[in-house]
Parts: sequence; C-alpha cells; structure tokens
Amino acid sequence: MPRILIATDADRVLEDVTEALTDEGVTFTVCDTGQAVVGAIRDKKPDIAVLDLQIGNMGGIAVTMDLRLEESGDRLPHVPVIVLLDRKADLHLARRSGADGWLVKPLDALRLRKAVKTVLAGGTWTEGLETPAGATATAG
Repeated sequence: MPRILIATDADRVLEDVTEALTDEGVTFTVCDTGQAVVGAIRDKKPDIAVLDLQIGNMGGIAVTMDLRLEESGDRLPHVPVIVLLDRKADLHLARRSGADGWLVKPLDALRLRKAVKTVLAGGTWTEGLETPAGATATAG
C-alpha cells in the first residue's frame, strides 16, 4: 500500500484528502509548510506527494519545482506529485512546475483516488488539458 505525503495548511483539504485515500495499509505523512516537504521526503520516502496550491509562503507549485531541482541534482529520488489547484487558471503553473498531475478544487473522492492510482502507475492526470499524444492516462 502506498505511503502518501500530504502538504497543506488547510484542515478541510487535509480531511478531504485523507478521507478519500484512507485504505488498509495506506500511511500518511502530513506537512503543514512547504519548506518541510523536502526533509519529509528524505526521511519518510513516500510513494507520492499531494500538494495544496497554497501552503503558507511556499505553495505546491514552488514545492514541486524545488523537488524537481533536488531530483535533477541527484539529491532526491523522483517522487510523483499531484497538485491541488484552486482554479482552472492555475493549470499553466502546474504544467510548467513538473507536476505529474493536478486536480482543480473542489475535490471529490473518486477523482482524487483515480488521480493517485494513475500517477502511481506512471501515468499523468491533467484536468483541464486535452490528451497529449502518447500520454498513458489523462483526465479531461
């Protein structure tokens, strides 16, 4: 079962994500600041990270970019990232950040579970974009 890192400082987002993804054997690591994510990934070695767009002064986009920089410098392994966007207008930010997927709030359990399953299997989950050529999985 997967180890899931959740980064958010919003109690409602944390509740929505943990309720949707709680299953037998699933473990959660929760970070309430973006700055804590890199250290948590080093220590806990999650299978996937679910990042809220707004997390204090270092949100999900900045955290994703930081993770990708650490990965490119061989300081961290690749950890798939799903960013939880506030609105469709944020799609371009998520795409440019190196995120493996994103969902636009409000969240629902079915979409979130499908997104996590798809990204864990090596696919992408890109709500609001047309299916790119050669993509393994995309939500529209």
